[in-house]
Amino acid sequence: MNAAALTKMVAEDAALRRRQRLQPVGGKGDKIFPPTYPGEGRNNPPPRHVFERRRLGDKEIWCVLVDSVQSQANRLEESLLGIIREKSVCIPHVVVDFSGKGLDGISTITSLEAPHRVYDAIFRDSLLDGQPFMKSTLGERLAKASNADASALLEISPTALLFGSWYSTGGGGGLGAKFARCLVAEIVAADVPVDLIDQRNGEVESRTAGRRTGSRIDPLGVLSKVEVYKGDNGEWDVTEAGAGPKAKRVRPSEINHGNIAPSVQPLGITCDYLEHMFVLSFAALRRLRFGSREKDAAGRALLAALGLMAMAEQDAQGYALRSRCDLVCDGKAPLELVHSDGTSANISIDVAEVRNLYRATFTAAKDSGFKFQEAPLSLTPQNKLVEIVRQSQNLALTGKGEGTEEV
Repeated sequence: MNAAALTKMVAEDAALRRRQRLQPVGGKGDKIFPPTYPGEGRNNPPPRHVFERRRLGDKEIWCVLVDSVQSQANRLEESLLGIIREKSVCIPHVVVDFSGKGLDGISTITSLEAPHRVYDAIFRDSLLDGQPFMKSTLGERLAKASNADASALLEISPTALLFGSWYSTGGGGGLGAKFARCLVAEIVAADVPVDLIDQRNGEVESRTAGRRTGSRIDPLGVLSKVEVYKGDNGEWDVTEAGAGPKAKRVRPSEINHGNIAPSVQPLGITCDYLEHMFVLSFAALRRLRFGSREKDAAGRALLAALGLMAMAEQDAQGYALRSRCDLVCDGKAPLELVHSDGTSANISIDVAEVRNLYRATFTAAKDSGFKFQEAPLSLTPQNKLVEIVRQSQNLALTGKGEGTEEV
């Protein structure tokens, strides 16, 4: 595939898609752990996986969501960020430089990492040449961007067009710039053994047949009946006075000492296979305009090449999704070109080819008149942004911060 062929596909066809089968890296049938989500209802229900009945092929089967559309977008952006750091290709992006601000573990945040991409509050609360970013000339261009002219985003942060973005804090009560995803991907586990639990209220709950066990044996042998006091400052002692202000009696486990009783939770799954579904919509790309027919064609082809590169790079870097959820491709599925009448044809492309394809479309887009931000657009965090991060880190160190739950 070359740039001319891709440009023609985007103009005439419906999409590029792929359905890549995956297996646990431990082998078929090995247990994996999809993300967990809070349970519904009262009395603090336990976390659970997301179960769905889906029709795959000619069967309707139980499936579990292993990586959501949002999570896949983040992973694809992470893959692109990897090749940016290799300096293999030029992908315009924005970066906030926190170095020298005295924040532990934070040096830079890029528009490929921030939750709302280039419209994230991290960039809004940073400075470009001494001005709040969104009030600068470039920021105002981003704020005014629309499907009718998305040139600013393509030139400054094209991933925001590919994966979707919304300037929700813009003018008009959240009616700021908004762009739908052009690329959608997710991973599901297919044919999962399920327990169906009768809730006695007319509903049946689906639950994994797998189980996760947990326990801890304290090598010091600290028993739960030992008197321990924890103060408001996070310190503890065996006396109330020694623990400091507002000390309360707690169990040793609350200061991370003592045994943790064995537990069993309905978590973890086995499955017949997993499927990574990838769709790059040309119809969505064709909604984006850039000022002229030539620029429309060049800009859309560039975004298509960027999406293909993200997919190829994720394949190359692997599917280590989370603890005990490490996946590997099960063979090599073809990439399909979907024509406007629904028929399809297979296409073969590898990492080296798609990188060259992206470089060619980038050059063609520059030749058509786009003025890309080729060096990373570097912003300086405002003092108030640095301060809330510093205070959050201090609270976390003293044990006073709000807890977060990893899912």
